[in-house]
Amino acid sequence: MMTTVAKDTLQAENIDLYAIDLFCGAGGLTHGLVKEGIPVVAGYDMDPACQYPFEHNNQSTFVEADLTTVDPSDLLERWPEGKLKLLAGCAPCQPFSSYSQGRDTSTDAKWRLLYAFGDLIRDCQPELVTMENVPQLPKHKVFEDFVATLKLQNYHVHWEVVFCPDYGMPQRRKRLVLLASKLGPITLIPPTHKPGQYVVVQDIIKDLPRIAAGETDPKDVLHRASKVSELNMSRLRQSKPGGTWRDWDEQLVAKCHRKASGKTFPGVYGRMKWDEPAPTMTTLCYGFGNGRFGHPEQDRAISLREAALFQTFPATYQFTKPGTSVQLRTVGRLIGNAVPVDLGRVVAKSIKAHLAINSEKTNNHPKSSET
Repeated sequence: MMTTVAKDTLQAENIDLYAIDLFCGAGGLTHGLVKEGIPVVAGYDMDPACQYPFEHNNQSTFVEADLTTVDPSDLLERWPEGKLKLLAGCAPCQPFSSYSQGRDTSTDAKWRLLYAFGDLIRDCQPELVTMENVPQLPKHKVFEDFVATLKLQNYHVHWEVVFCPDYGMPQRRKRLVLLASKLGPITLIPPTHKPGQYVVVQDIIKDLPRIAAGETDPKDVLHRASKVSELNMSRLRQSKPGGTWRDWDEQLVAKCHRKASGKTFPGVYGRMKWDEPAPTMTTLCYGFGNGRFGHPEQDRAISLREAALFQTFPATYQFTKPGTSVQLRTVGRLIGNAVPVDLGRVVAKSIKAHLAINSEKTNNHPKSSET
């Protein structure tokens, strides 16, 4: 659910802007940009499983590559000459996430990916940059260095942590969104929803066909639920929407949760509530024991299609070639790692509003000296 853009913002659609999406995944950010009229000429990612969903759903080119080895000239050759350039990216966030707290991540190889992104910005000098990542990232020096690199290249930089329900997305996801521009100050569009207006679970999946654990909807191969063990089925049947494993009979509680160290982790083995946004989708969101991913009333975890809908992918979005088997782990990874499509639309709307304000500057593509 997205609000319409002001009339003066729509004038920006006449400006030729083309994007390249680094760490593109299955195409969540790209699809959001495309739906708002910003063409994406290429997406780069190391995961070959991303190629089919990225290319099929976005009519763009997928490049399988390690971003630390990509030559800037390869990107520059893909952008149409004389047009405005947008470089987008979401470096894999494992080193920065809450799951990494308590362990030393200073030598993690994935730290280098954000530095590689900064190097490509410096070498390609796109007029516009956007980055999406986990909200914990600003606590780390790598983010400070990334912002400093942008400012040294005369970019205006804005970043904030977005609570996705504030923009009509049906999951309680928090993400850092950064925008940078050489044309002038830039910011995100204002939130479109307030508490009480949020899109909730029932708005998204209430009317989908019923399936049992381990079943697939014959009309939609992605509406597939994982199998559930006999023990977890007993747990599911005692789980309340919004409840925890504390609602179960004692013999069903896992040993780890009986220990003092495990009693403070109630957020796994739970059902969603119909009248609230879904929890954050993860790469393992199709498993009942991996979070609050139980269906509100059916005795199963959410299906891959339901997870994709919570990530605001259209119901027609395809993740696997027709006739090929759907691998829960592979497709779950693609869905959980994706930028929500509607967050991509928020970014696109924000850029278009920025271009409308700076329309005179876009004619000659000047390089601003302000930071």
